[in-house]
Amino acid sequence: MRKRITLFILAFTLIATGRVQGQCTFLNTAFDGGEYLAYNLYYNWKFVWVKAGTASMSIVNTTYKGQPAYRGSLITRGSERADEFFVMRDTLLAYCSNQLVPLYYRKGAREGKRYYVDEVFYSYSSGKTILNQHALTSKGEHKRHRQTSDKCVYDMLNMFLRARSFNPAGWQKGHRLEFPLADADNIDTACLRYNGKTNIKADNGKRYRCLELSYLENEDGKWKEIVRFYVTDDQNHIPIRLDMFLRFGSAKAFLTGMKGVKNKVEAEVK
Repeated sequence: MRKRITLFILAFTLIATGRVQGQCTFLNTAFDGGEYLAYNLYYNWKFVWVKAGTASMSIVNTTYKGQPAYRGSLITRGSERADEFFVMRDTLLAYCSNQLVPLYYRKGAREGKRYYVDEVFYSYSSGKTILNQHALTSKGEHKRHRQTSDKCVYDMLNMFLRARSFNPAGWQKGHRLEFPLADADNIDTACLRYNGKTNIKADNGKRYRCLELSYLENEDGKWKEIVRFYVTDDQNHIPIRLDMFLRFGSAKAFLTGMKGVKNKVEAEVK
């Protein structure tokens, strides 16, 4: 009898966990494991754009706590020449389920003389999203927080992976999508804004018809643009160019190559 009760409780827990995860699932139409995108990185230095390093995005099939998952990463590396002005070594890492449910996020950043790490661990229970947040500050301090939300919560990279499968049909210029955003300390509100379509030339010499999107965060009641990105106007939504607005100025990344893309690239402009 005791064994049956234990099995019943376990089954109920799994059903409850599955229910909240199910609320956060999304159909992935944009990428598969094995995708790799490479970029040239440029900094704005005294009103002049200087080639200053490289960046890459990759997605692989993996497991997370024994379950099938995607691991996405965004890596930026400044060159030795750029290091003379400002050192930037950023690595963003995210795990999500095959249904794009966020599981883990990490940002390790060396910016100038500062090095810090942000982490978010996701779990789901009783209709809630549970976040265990960890920060390693530039002073070497460890700070931890635990929060729960009735909503699906994202971080910057997990939301970016999900946004690639959005269907923009019917979107008008100025269309906005707000969502809860987690970092190592808080759950705030962030926003994706659709700015229309434009043609962008990549550093591979090709031009693409792109959707222009802005990623904004709410700081002290005001919206601040963090990244503006241009993705192919096809099912892949491949980032062709990213404009990044940083503490020390601004940077741009232009696509140099792609491999392992899921769908036919139909946005190339001849």
